[in-house]
Amino acid sequence: MAKSKKKIVREFYESDFFNDTSNLDKYMHPEMELYWNAKTGYNHMDIQAVKDMATEAGKSFDAVRPHITHLMSDGDNVVIRFTYHVTTIETPEVEEPIAHFMAIWELKDGLMYRGYQMSQPIEEDKEAMKSWK
Repeated sequence: MAKSKKKIVREFYESDFFNDTSNLDKYMHPEMELYWNAKTGYNHMDIQAVKDMATEAGKSFDAVRPHITHLMSDGDNVVIRFTYHVTTIETPEVEEPIAHFMAIWELKDGLMYRGYQMSQPIEEDKEAMKSWK
C-alpha cells in the first residue's frame, strides 16, 4: 500500500536531512522546486540548492526537530505548519526554537515536487509563541 501524501511530507520533515542529505533523494522529486519567502528574502531552489543549504546548516546544528502544529492534504497538495527546534554543536544539551515555517507541497509520483514556503524567526514575545503550540 502506498504511503499517504501527508505521511510522506511528515516523514521528510522528521528525517535527519540536515545531517544526512540522502534523505532528500528519498522524499523529493529530482525535478523539485522550492519557492521560499523568508525574512532574509526570496529563494528559488532546486534539489541541489536544498542539499547545499542542508549541508551548510548541518555544520552548525547537532540536531533539528520539527514541532508540527498542522498537517492537511487536498488532492496532490499537502500543507504543513511547524517550528524547527535545534541543538547546536556548541550547546548540544540545550534545544531552542529557531524559526516558524508554513509550506504547501505538491506531490508527484509519490515525491515532493513543488514547494511554496514561508518562514520567520522565532518571536521573543511569549504571547506570540502560544499559537505555535
